[in-house]
Amino acid sequence: MTNTMIDAGNNTGEKEDNSGLTLLFVDDERNILSSLKRLFRPRGYRIITALSGKEGLAVMEKESVDLVISDMRMPEMDGAAFLEQAANRWPDTVRILLTGYSDLTSTIAAVNKGQIYRYISKPWEDNDLLLTAKRALERQRLEALTRRQNAQLKELNATLEDKVAARTSELQQTVSFLELAQQSLKKSYCTTVEVFSNLVEMREHHGRGWNRRIARQISQVAKLFEMEDEEAQNLHYAALLRNIGKISLTDQLVRKSFSSMNDSEHKAFVQHPVVGAGVLIALEPLQGAASLIHHQHENFDGSGFPDGLKGEAIPLGARILKVAGDYHDLQHGLLLTAHLEPNQARDYLLEQRGRRYDPDVVVLFQKVLGRLAETQDKAAERSVKSNGLQSGMVLSRDLMLNDDILLLSRGHRLSEAIIERIYHMEESIDRDLEIYVLIDRED
Repeated sequence: MTNTMIDAGNNTGEKEDNSGLTLLFVDDERNILSSLKRLFRPRGYRIITALSGKEGLAVMEKESVDLVISDMRMPEMDGAAFLEQAANRWPDTVRILLTGYSDLTSTIAAVNKGQIYRYISKPWEDNDLLLTAKRALERQRLEALTRRQNAQLKELNATLEDKVAARTSELQQTVSFLELAQQSLKKSYCTTVEVFSNLVEMREHHGRGWNRRIARQISQVAKLFEMEDEEAQNLHYAALLRNIGKISLTDQLVRKSFSSMNDSEHKAFVQHPVVGAGVLIALEPLQGAASLIHHQHENFDGSGFPDGLKGEAIPLGARILKVAGDYHDLQHGLLLTAHLEPNQARDYLLEQRGRRYDPDVVVLFQKVLGRLAETQDKAAERSVKSNGLQSGMVLSRDLMLNDDILLLSRGHRLSEAIIERIYHMEESIDRDLEIYVLIDRED
């Protein structure tokens, strides 16, 4: 039968929250154990007692002990030997030794081997013993907290580099995804604008891919002016949709040359750039293009419409759109009654420098026309059946349906998905489409 006693204590004394702390008192004298219990019980500690070092070790094997107070002189196993084993097996338990003045040698052994927190001489002073135990337990809690924090810090340091690398990789993937999504959205938006442009061309009946050819030439001029990307994109959209305001005009007026219009026709016609800008008013990404469409017929000398702007008061994009648009309108008889040849249209632009057109824009536009001519001389094309198409091929001509509906614009690079759609289109209409792709010539 064991002599070990457990006392959960009570809180009838000082109000201290020590309910989670367990104290072990080890002494072969029952009256000493009773005195210790009476002293510590009101503080709310859970108390266990043992009458020998052997019993104390047995208790510690079964119970989690926060602090042990042991007497030095005990039969079979003295306090020094008991505390030495306790230190080796349960180093986190705080150890206090009760000793008499005549036990100096044993006390030194307990200090060295048992690694005690403090020794207290008998007879003890109650407040001193209580305060010593309290401080010892506080120190134990701080040391335990420090060890946990050090362990966490060590673990964090060990994994921090990996976590940073992983997080960086996640952010890079997110950025890449957003960039791809933005590119895809931008490409889809441009395709939608091209579809609208095709519908406008069907209304005008002036040939296929007209506005796309103008847009390509304008893009080259924008590069020579070193335009910012957003400004150049606005100009590209404006070129594709420059005549969208003509949907408000009659078929007869759409096909009539500007120089042959009577007063009422002229009054109706000059409203088309205003109408065109208004049609786009609800589309926020096209507001830059809408402004250029609004001012596309302003003349450099201030004689144009609708606002009579002059010189550099006219947006640069609108000045470029004016030169490129008139170059093609001259060839289709929309500006003068005669249909001019390309070289005649170029001469007209030169003659009207400083009046209708910005001289700098005319010079650069002429330069672009020369470059495009050289490029066409160095490139060749061939007709290809749809079953001969390969991913990566580039269209040398606009791919049209019934000569008036644009399917794909010149310069489009084919993908497997696009080729598959071309197959299905040909099956639907039960005939082959006219497909031309580029072949690079040897210099």
